[in-house]
Amino acid sequence: MTKLMIRVAAEISDDMISAFPQLHPTVQQPHTTLTGDIADQQELQGVLNWLASLGIDVLEVVTIPD
Repeated sequence: MTKLMIRVAAEISDDMISAFPQLHPTVQQPHTTLTGDIADQQELQGVLNWLASLGIDVLEVVTIPD
């Protein structure tokens, strides 16, 4: 598992992110930071694809060191 921070250019509610319970949103208008553990590249790609399907721009993806 890798702990990641994904910052996006939108406000994402707890309800919207419910498909990914391992990610926890922190809203700081007009952005949201999602943090949590991602199992592998495939899971990360799933999150990024989901955000893209909603038209949400990803500003950065950062690995959080242990």
